[in-house]
Amino acid sequence: MTSTTERLMDAAESRMRLNGYHAVSFRDLADDLGIKSASVHYHYPQKEDLGLALVERYSQRFFAALNARVAKAKTPKEKIAAFCKAYEEALKTSDKICLCGLLGAESCGLPENLSKAVAAFFDANIKWVWQALPSDMEAAKRKAAATQTVATLQGAMMLATSLRSPKTFETAAKTLLANVA
Repeated sequence: MTSTTERLMDAAESRMRLNGYHAVSFRDLADDLGIKSASVHYHYPQKEDLGLALVERYSQRFFAALNARVAKAKTPKEKIAAFCKAYEEALKTSDKICLCGLLGAESCGLPENLSKAVAAFFDANIKWVWQALPSDMEAAKRKAAATQTVATLQGAMMLATSLRSPKTFETAAKTLLANVA
């Protein structure tokens, strides 16, 4: 990725995580970087293209950080704790809600391909947690627990951001971990 592309994606991600997809304009991004809006269109012809690139990069970064955290985890509880820490790290390093969490809230108004990419991020999260949970759990309970884990952490990120209280996230994660077998 070129440095302009990287800077553009950083600015777009920051703006989207603060204000949502529809509040971000190519003109604002161009102003942020001191370039012409035609330059933004050069890198991303459509706003949907930019959104898709952001979701892909965010997903890759999230799972890379998660895989690094979980490398030494052996038990389901250690794996879920690593998952919680990956979410907490994403929150603390940016003071913002998850990009896909915010886009997920807007998914009914997003372009279809972008909405599908956001759903794929959440499906991958649920699948990851499902695989980390004890294999002797009943399949339906395991799926429900995986879904609840992701939903709890996403909600905790939103509340922690809204209330400006990292403790809100920490409390939710601790409660969630206390219930992991």
